[in-house]
Amino acid sequence: MNSDTSVNVLYVDDEVHNLNAFKASFRRKFNIFTAESALEGRKVLETEDIHIIITDQRMPVTTGIEFLESIIPDFPEPIRILLTGYADINAVIDAINKGQVYKYIQKPWMEDDLRINIEKAHELYVLRKENRELTAKLLVANDQLEALLKQNLLP
Repeated sequence: MNSDTSVNVLYVDDEVHNLNAFKASFRRKFNIFTAESALEGRKVLETEDIHIIITDQRMPVTTGIEFLESIIPDFPEPIRILLTGYADINAVIDAINKGQVYKYIQKPWMEDDLRINIEKAHELYVLRKENRELTAKLLVANDQLEALLKQNLLP
């Protein structure tokens, strides 16, 4: 069993027993943060470097999709997974279009499947981060090259 406690996972669900079951299942494999509401989830995001967000769709006050959509401007990097016990095609479409969801998973989750999806989501997170860093380095190198060319071209 592979363990990577450097992977920070936030699970948002209004059902405390789901949060406890999730934490019990995955705490040895990942660094788990939990929140009982979208508001609590946002507070965790403001204080922790979260890589993967898993949220239940059906919660009072704010749905999972509304939560994911609301955090995109401030927290665009985490990979998003929507978890629900209800097969609602409109929720799936909204999750993909509005919440930028990577995966949609049915409750009750199968532990191995969810673990694999978390691992794959983390691989995607790392690849996107490396891509952003390489792009930034390329832009700096390009600016330096342009500056050198200007120095050589001007009298």
